[in-house]
Amino acid sequence: MYGEYVKGFDNAMELVKNMTERIPQFKSVVEEIQKQKICGSLTLQHHMLEPVQRIPRYEMLLKDYLRKLPSDSPDWNDAKKSLEIISTAASHSNSAIRKMENLKKLLEIYEMLGEEEDIVNPSNELIKEGQILKLAARNTSAQERYLFLFNNMLLYCVPRFSLVGSKFTVRTRVGIDGMKIVETHNEEYPHTFQVSGKERTLELQASSEQDKEEWIKALQETIDAFHQRHETFRNAIAKDNDMHSEVSTAELGKRAPRWIRDNEVTMCMKCKESFNALTRRRHHCRACGHVVCWKCSDYKAQLEYDGGKLNKVCKDCYQIISGFTDSEEKKRKGILEIESAEVSGNSIVCSFLQYMEKSKPWQKAWCVIPKQDPLVLYMYGAPQDVRAQATIPLLGYVVDDLPKSADLPHSFKLTQSKSVHSFAADSEELKQKWLKIIFLAVIGETPDGPNKHPTTLDDHPEPRKKSEC
Repeated sequence: MYGEYVKGFDNAMELVKNMTERIPQFKSVVEEIQKQKICGSLTLQHHMLEPVQRIPRYEMLLKDYLRKLPSDSPDWNDAKKSLEIISTAASHSNSAIRKMENLKKLLEIYEMLGEEEDIVNPSNELIKEGQILKLAARNTSAQERYLFLFNNMLLYCVPRFSLVGSKFTVRTRVGIDGMKIVETHNEEYPHTFQVSGKERTLELQASSEQDKEEWIKALQETIDAFHQRHETFRNAIAKDNDMHSEVSTAELGKRAPRWIRDNEVTMCMKCKESFNALTRRRHHCRACGHVVCWKCSDYKAQLEYDGGKLNKVCKDCYQIISGFTDSEEKKRKGILEIESAEVSGNSIVCSFLQYMEKSKPWQKAWCVIPKQDPLVLYMYGAPQDVRAQATIPLLGYVVDDLPKSADLPHSFKLTQSKSVHSFAADSEELKQKWLKIIFLAVIGETPDGPNKHPTTLDDHPEPRKKSEC
């Protein structure tokens, strides 16, 4: 009975308030009664509040009473039993209050969404909500979005600019079942993370590092709680501590992929031909998210995550999803055909550098020294390219770390015989990071090799000419 009273308390208070404002006769009767001595100069609302406060008061009084009561008192056992009973009632009322508040919040969100989403359900619980930016799949533009995280789904919404009515339009409903969270790193846009669900993959940007951590924590805790509630699916959707942004072969067509952005590649990720504006434009495989040319995307397959609709896919995904096998053996990858993402994810050092060969103009290159090939510098057009544009075997090169131009103060040069390669970093810190690794590589050592001490410019003599072999 107490729980039911608490559950309806807010509605009852609101009803009294509205009737008092709208019906003068009701207001007059209430005020007349409140003047009586028996009411103790208290309003009707105060008297309505008394039962809500009574149980917590009893609980506090009994706790205080037991603290001061000697343990050998004949009243001890009865007092302890009374506290247990009253604590149960208080716990029940608190639970009823929480359910009531949650349902009220669901109704508010239901109205904000234009009363189109079926979310008003006692089993639904709002975990977190807030504004966020979404990075576009094709480029790095950021768009304003709003998220509602529930215990069983994430609503990805677009703000609706309207003076009245709903405030948001639901763009996508992403289920918690099978959802994965990945922390991402974007040079242009900080505080990013990725939400990958069966229905869609979103790359999002928080307003700060703290906001990002709070979102990741809330999402991950919701996923973990969902898995715990669904014991029978625990083995199938166990948390993978080494989560990848790539869709696995087993999940092709079943999970929406993260699209590689157009500006992250300069060539088709399948045939490795360079893109151009006319004859070889960029397309996305809807199964794996890779950027491919029109020839490599001239296939269609039914994708489960999109309701079984036919979608444009690359040849590799088409073969996997359709079961078609190509008898032609895959050509062994040459040294230039190692994917940038493959070496960057397992590298000693990687970043963008300005590069110039001999007297050619400066150009921006994604440079990588991989762990499995620590004496070779790989240069790509962009971080996701599937083929290197050039490689430099560093062994035997002479390093000149003195800048030759005031316009490029963080530059350095590698020379060997007639080969001259000039580089420039965006900062002195980044330059020193590269030089520390290169100084080791040119003498055939690695950071994990015989020379285990950090290398600085002071550890090396002035640049010298290498003797001809």
